[in-house]
Amino acid sequence: MLKKIAHIVLAAGCMASAMAQDYPQRPLRIIVPYAPGGTTDIVARVISEPLGKILGQPVVVDNKAGAGGAVGTAELARSAPDGYTLGIGTVSTLVIIPAVTPRPTYTQADFAPITNIAATPNIIAVTASFPAKNGTDFIAELKAHPGKYSFASSGLASINHMMGESFQALSGTSLIHVPYRGSASAITDVIAGQVPILVDQLPSSKAFIDDGKLRLMGVIAPRRVPAYPDVPTFEELGLKGFTDQAWYGLIAPEKVPASVLARLENAMRQVLARPDVRGRLEKAGATPVGNTAAEYRTQLSAELAAMKKLVATRNISLKE
Repeated sequence: MLKKIAHIVLAAGCMASAMAQDYPQRPLRIIVPYAPGGTTDIVARVISEPLGKILGQPVVVDNKAGAGGAVGTAELARSAPDGYTLGIGTVSTLVIIPAVTPRPTYTQADFAPITNIAATPNIIAVTASFPAKNGTDFIAELKAHPGKYSFASSGLASINHMMGESFQALSGTSLIHVPYRGSASAITDVIAGQVPILVDQLPSSKAFIDDGKLRLMGVIAPRRVPAYPDVPTFEELGLKGFTDQAWYGLIAPEKVPASVLARLENAMRQVLARPDVRGRLEKAGATPVGNTAAEYRTQLSAELAAMKKLVATRNISLKE
């Protein structure tokens, strides 16, 4: 009996090794759980061609938008664990949705992290007529008038909403949340003065900041943004630990063979080492990350725990 078990284990090991050597033998698909044109889609398209060249097979980007990213992410969770269907995970899909949804259709355990591809700073900006001209005065103005001001986000339980809640908790301020269906409409109303404050990602707001239609109050990131060297991070303004960035990671369904995941992780390391790829990501306002699968898994777990705490502390739900 022991000899038979040993043969089975050996055969399984040989099959896994053969799979890694033969993989991939057909095109791969990357599910982007949002519509084309956004930062998530841009990141996926930047890596897809060089990844395909390294693997020797085309890599096709497939947009599956809906329910704030939950539709496409749930489809990935149900996909065959063979390494041919991958996806882009975000803070919204892998951290916020599992933390806020009472009965989520998936959890982090349904996925195998490969690498965090890139991150983008979150920002807080105001309409041009806002009385505060800098971050210090901004926080002072909000503290002096609790409940007076509102902030626009890209949607209920979006990363922008959560950053607004976290800002209030850390700064001791009180704001009214105004959710929109995407950043574009939120930006439009803040520029028009309908809502005075915007919480957003830098790439979608940068053009309006540069032409003076929005005024940047501070950056939610570990360090200052090179494009705005005089604008401090919110941690510099006294909000300790308020450095959360938006990020875009490559993930696979759980139970993909370890040898295949290792092949993908190694391929992505090569992709993100290319100057042209890094340049394209940086041009889109994203900073290349490229951590290991183990590091990415630890990051996901830590961020989920922190988000659950924020949801409980701020009493956040999908109904507002």
